[in-house]
Amino acid sequence: MLRAGIGINYGDDAFLVGVNACQEAFLKLGADTHAAKLIIVFASVKYDQEEVLRGVRSVSGGVPLAGASTAGEITGAGSSKKNSVAVMVLASNTVNFFLSVAEGLKDHSREAGKQVADQVKADAEKLGEDLRFFMMFPDGRAGNGSEIVRGVLDSLGEHFPVAGGASGDDLHFEKTYQYCGEKVYSGAVVGIGFSGEFSFGVAVEHGWTPIGLPKKVTKSEGSVLYELDGKPAIRLYEDYFGEENARELKENVLAKNAIMYPLGVSMEGKAHLLIRDPLTVDADGAITCAAEVPEGAEVRLMVGSVEKAIEMAGVAAAAAKKNLDGKEPRVAFVWSGVARRKLFGERADEEIRTIQKELGADVPIIGFYTYGEQAPMNGEIKNQEQCNPEFHNGTVVICALGE
Repeated sequence: MLRAGIGINYGDDAFLVGVNACQEAFLKLGADTHAAKLIIVFASVKYDQEEVLRGVRSVSGGVPLAGASTAGEITGAGSSKKNSVAVMVLASNTVNFFLSVAEGLKDHSREAGKQVADQVKADAEKLGEDLRFFMMFPDGRAGNGSEIVRGVLDSLGEHFPVAGGASGDDLHFEKTYQYCGEKVYSGAVVGIGFSGEFSFGVAVEHGWTPIGLPKKVTKSEGSVLYELDGKPAIRLYEDYFGEENARELKENVLAKNAIMYPLGVSMEGKAHLLIRDPLTVDADGAITCAAEVPEGAEVRLMVGSVEKAIEMAGVAAAAAKKNLDGKEPRVAFVWSGVARRKLFGERADEEIRTIQKELGADVPIIGFYTYGEQAPMNGEIKNQEQCNPEFHNGTVVICALGE
């Protein structure tokens, strides 16, 4: 049976916060370290990351551990109002977990994605296990998020179900961290392979609404958007905000000011818009986004409403539960784009309450606000040929595990 316990703790001492969060998770699980098979840790960058893991490890021992720093922690109790450490302990006699990590995202994103998936797959094969699902926590600031996903699919197959969230750093947009085993990394991707007897459901929604006419991407390179309709990319924001306000975007970190107005990218062969968060803008008006924007695509400015975003979180939760084929959800992971947290403000808990209502009041939930989400387009996992994982921004991704 698949069981989960979740703990969350606050304070100034990183080691003690890790200790307390992990102890609470084991207490909620009602089991000791011998029953635990996986530890998940999500933490604020306020804390010394090594000290957090040391605290968690002082309780969990050698149980396999994975996790990431965040732009805000999520549990079933809601959105964390202050810096915290959240820990999930998973126990199961039907599910097996395989962990790996690959570094070098900045220069070799696709290769690192393939490497982390290759290792997970190899470890599973050693035990005669077939992987059924892959979860990932890539660095939210290093490399090309879309290329990382492609690398994973190079290893596991182009239609393999993948979901996860990119690590954050409390909206500083400077450096994020990933955890695997005993170590803290940066510029890496951590992967978890799942095998065994279980059901899983994945759903992804956003709730952003396009405004204005679409603009064609006439020049781009990876995540750098140079021109729209032959004009500097920043012109899209100048036309909407006015030149005076757009000038402020150039002088500050764009992500802190315009993240509530992301870009919606329509690409050939894709029925739905992919959301892209703007991060920085250079002196020439080129915008660097949180993931790639290919030439030839059409771009729209997007605007959100709290009510619509909360509604779509409920839609996603219901869809993830439905994908369990009648099995009861035992645990759920929630990755919500940082733009959504900015949009919600003081109402962030409403998103979590809506998700909890759809999944069930007793279902343990853990997650975080991300610098990017990974999920199949439309959450499609049943029709394998239509399961097409992508790197998203500004969405809510829900992954439910059931038995």
